[in-house]
Amino acid sequence: MPKEIILYNLKDAVTDEEYQRYCADKKGPLIKSLPSCNDFTLVRITGSQKGEIPYAYVGIVDVTSIEDWKRDASSEPFQGFLKEWIPMVKDFHILMGSEVYGR
Repeated sequence: MPKEIILYNLKDAVTDEEYQRYCADKKGPLIKSLPSCNDFTLVRITGSQKGEIPYAYVGIVDVTSIEDWKRDASSEPFQGFLKEWIPMVKDFHILMGSEVYGR
């Protein structure tokens, strides 16, 4: 299954509580409403065996196809979401891949 994986941190002015509320109220429902989204999971990283946590959040979007996801990512609703989301985050890195093993 194709996936988009987003690694990022919050800007200093944004609290975890504010961000998690935003995700529950807006981000999650919007992403899950896109036709190319099969599922969306947001993980808050709370520990690391090496001690260092380079990214506080990891978003995982299971998509129907990379092409479908790119089409939805260019849609007006998603572009509106990006205008809200980008000012809240820093150090973000977006990866595309496919599931090798699971479920």
